[in-house]
Amino acid sequence: MAPMGDGEEPQERDVTMQLKMPGSFTTDETVQLRVPPPGTSGPESEEAISGISASEVDSPTSKRIRGGDTADQTKRDGNGNRNRRKAPRPSLGSRLAAVPRLAPLLGPLAELTARLAPYARRMRPQYPRPGRTDWRRWLPSWRQWLGGSLAGVGFTGLFLVVAYAATDIPDNLNSYATQQDNVYFWADGTPMARTGWVQRQAMPLKDIPEDVRWAVLAAENASFYSDPGISFSGITRALLRTVGQGDTQGGSTITQQYVKNVYLNQDQTISRKFTEAMIALKLDNQMSKDDILEAYLNTSWFGRGTYGIQRAAQAYYGKDVSELNASEAAFLASLLKGAGLYDPTLNSANRERAVERWSWTLDRMVEIGKLSKAEREKYKEFPEPLKSNPLYDTGEQSDYLVELASQYAKSAADISDKDFDLGGYQIYTTFDKKREAQLTDSVTKARKKALEEDPKTAKTAHYGAASVAADGRILAVYGGPDHRKQGYNESNASTVPAGSAFMPFVYAAGLEHGVRKTRDEERTPVTGDSLYNGDDDVPVTTPEGPYWDRSGRKVSASNDGDVDYGQISLHQALALSVNTPFMQLGMDTGLEEVRATAEASGLLPSSIGAQVPALTQGSSTPSAIRMASGYSTFAAAGEHTEPYSVRKLTHNGTKVVLKLPDARRAVGADVAEEVTSALTDSFRTAHPDGAPADAEVAGKAGTTEDDTAAWYVGTYNSVSTAVVVYRMDLAKSLEPLPLKGIAGTTDDSVPYGIWSGATSPLG
Repeated sequence: MAPMGDGEEPQERDVTMQLKMPGSFTTDETVQLRVPPPGTSGPESEEAISGISASEVDSPTSKRIRGGDTADQTKRDGNGNRNRRKAPRPSLGSRLAAVPRLAPLLGPLAELTARLAPYARRMRPQYPRPGRTDWRRWLPSWRQWLGGSLAGVGFTGLFLVVAYAATDIPDNLNSYATQQDNVYFWADGTPMARTGWVQRQAMPLKDIPEDVRWAVLAAENASFYSDPGISFSGITRALLRTVGQGDTQGGSTITQQYVKNVYLNQDQTISRKFTEAMIALKLDNQMSKDDILEAYLNTSWFGRGTYGIQRAAQAYYGKDVSELNASEAAFLASLLKGAGLYDPTLNSANRERAVERWSWTLDRMVEIGKLSKAEREKYKEFPEPLKSNPLYDTGEQSDYLVELASQYAKSAADISDKDFDLGGYQIYTTFDKKREAQLTDSVTKARKKALEEDPKTAKTAHYGAASVAADGRILAVYGGPDHRKQGYNESNASTVPAGSAFMPFVYAAGLEHGVRKTRDEERTPVTGDSLYNGDDDVPVTTPEGPYWDRSGRKVSASNDGDVDYGQISLHQALALSVNTPFMQLGMDTGLEEVRATAEASGLLPSSIGAQVPALTQGSSTPSAIRMASGYSTFAAAGEHTEPYSVRKLTHNGTKVVLKLPDARRAVGADVAEEVTSALTDSFRTAHPDGAPADAEVAGKAGTTEDDTAAWYVGTYNSVSTAVVVYRMDLAKSLEPLPLKGIAGTTDDSVPYGIWSGATSPLG
């Protein structure tokens, strides 16, 4: 270094030292260090000396480390370009401290950190641990174990708290959770049919006997009323099974099972199990135990296509849940473990498992104090369930019955189609199981015989029939061969004319209102002894003279076989089915009165024919149900009750208000008595041996002039049955076709044969 003269300012010089490096360096290699000027100190000088980087090598034979201002420090890349290196960013702590609002918070935090620092240093693991030998050098101290355990517990608790808070009970239930079926019962209370995709009927807990509840609790979750909604030991076992065998079944409380049934799916995964537990905890805090138990019992799967304890009771024992005893309940509880494994009707292995589980459940009920030992001794024999579910799907005739009952229930209880389709209704019908079977069998035999004798004609034959009691109950109907093939209900169809079967209503109108021969005269009474002209083809007269049709011809009636009867009493004319007297009687009485009497007796206004003389000859087209209902009015002493098919309706066991029809006066009792008397003579004349001498029987055949329909309507012991046979090709038109002998003859009438087979010996 050259000496400085007086007054000269010291000049900064680049001082370079060359060092010989042994070892890996060759003899010609040197390292050049850039030494900062004297008096320079601080981070710049330190960085200048220590900042050696392989990227800063200038050549293969020399390596340079250059010191200087770090903010302006540069280096060359592989292409010789100079890259400027930025100064390091301030730390996060210093940046947060610069925020004024955070300063009050960071101060106490820094103080707390300073206090905990010594303890943290002591907890910090040192490996290998000083003062230990062998493998013990690598074991944490008891403080470290304790700290780690407490931290694990804390983090786990925090995680569970956050998970609990973040878990919401879903708003929408599983699609099967609320869906129910509608069940229809025969008049005797036995199941008839059900509709809907799911066999479920929700029952209030109060209607489920305590023995049934505790049988389920004993088998599934005896601590239900004291647990928090989940079982920690059960969940642990389930998780261990998941890890070991991939199975999370088991280990669930009733609350968890309910959550799985209605909110989640059946996937056997840890995530589903965890979600189930969180929802169960929250649900247990929001719902009462009784509400959870009720919901569980109404949504659980019991096999045989059933959900809920009510459907299970009906499917396995043919009774309501309220009628179950502890023994039967213990068996049903076993099905919750898996109906496919415990339904004894499937195989012998199932039966063995079911008996074992049934016995264990009863013993368990004794153990938890819910069944006395004395009562337990009563149940030594396994309660064998029914071999099959009596709640069969609908089909054939039952569909016609269901159709009638559902329509009536919705109308009489003012239930919308939407609400009714949601299910949960129990429809107790008026249909008599024995009568229905007998009526169906009678029609089936007639249909089969027709197909054998004249298959071409019989192919388009239709049979409708119905039985209605005097109080309006529809006891049986025949709607067709199979509702799944023909949804058209023959018993309820207004299709073909009533013909001469309409005569009783004309007779009743005349007896009730009297007749008027001229416009100005008062009405005069008519009795069964009143005489009318019974000859064939007698012109019909009005007070003004003969009745002319639109074509300019006189209107007249024609008797069957064109027979002349001369003067004949109305009673006798009805007994012998003479047409001409009743056409004139209708005109004398007034066609408006005839119409009103027919409607009051039970025929629908829409089915009544035009108000012309042909009305008295049966131009109206009532259904079989309505014809039977009309004749039942005479059997009920002139009081008419609208036909109905549902006697009681409940929704999930709760009674629904049903507007049942009331009886109302249609015709006087004396009028009804006379009409019944004439119909009795009609039956005895046509079928002397058709019924016992002391039987209350009355009836009449009905034919049409164009031979398109044949009827028989009769009353036997206050039950009226109407049968109609006609032909119609539904694929082509709704026009009736000629019968061509398919309905038999006067002496061998097919409608009468069906009627007789359906009523005898039931009456």
